[in-house]
Amino acid sequence: MKISAHVHLVGGSGESAGSDAAIYLIRGEGEAALVDAGTGESHARVIRNIEEAGVAPSSVTHLFLTHCHYDHTGGAEQLRRATGCKIVAHELDAGFLEMGDSRVTAASWYGTHMEPLKIDVKVEESVCEFTIGGLALTFHHTPGHSPGSAVLTMMSNDKLVLFGQDVHGPLNGTLRSNRGDYVKSLEYLLSLDADILCEGHFGVFVGKEKVRDFIESYL
Repeated sequence: MKISAHVHLVGGSGESAGSDAAIYLIRGEGEAALVDAGTGESHARVIRNIEEAGVAPSSVTHLFLTHCHYDHTGGAEQLRRATGCKIVAHELDAGFLEMGDSRVTAASWYGTHMEPLKIDVKVEESVCEFTIGGLALTFHHTPGHSPGSAVLTMMSNDKLVLFGQDVHGPLNGTLRSNRGDYVKSLEYLLSLDADILCEGHFGVFVGKEKVRDFIESYL
C-alpha cells in the first residue's frame, strides 16, 4: 500500500502474516530502508511486496527496529540475508536481541524463541540522524513500552511522517515497560506535530488532528 511518494506498507495485517506488526518501506533515490521486520513467517511475501513497490531488495541499506519485540524483529535476520542491509536499534534494546532473550522480546508470547540477532548499529543518542537515498531520517529514543523503544520521522510530500510503531503500548513488567517514561514519550510524540502516523498495529492516520487524537487517547 502506497502511503506517500516515499513510503509504502509492505508487511503487517493484510499484507503479510497476521502475527506481523506493520513493516514500512522508505524509498529514496537509489537506496531504501525498512522500518521493522515482522515475525519472519511471511518473509517471501514481504520481499515480493518490496519488489511490487518498485524497489530491488538489494537497494535496502538499513533495517530500523523500533524496539525488540518479536512481532517487529523476528524476521530481521532473513531480511538482512535477502538484502545485505545493516540492522539498527537503540542500544537499550539491542542487548535483549543479541542475547536472544525470549521473555523480554515477547517471543514466548508467540510460542517460539528469539534467536540471537546481531545489531550492526546501536544508537546511543536520544536523537540520531540518518540519510537514505537523499532522504533525511531522524531516529528518536522514546522509552516506555520497552527501554529502547524508538520512533522515526521524515519529510515526504511536505508532510512530517512519524513511524510510531507501538504508540498504544502495552505496558508489561516482563517487557521492562516503564509507565512514567511511556507518558513522557507520548507527550514528546505530540510535540513533533506529525501529519501522518504510521502505527504498528492500528494502521495509518492522516492529518494532524487524527494523529494527535490517537496519541492522546493513550495518555
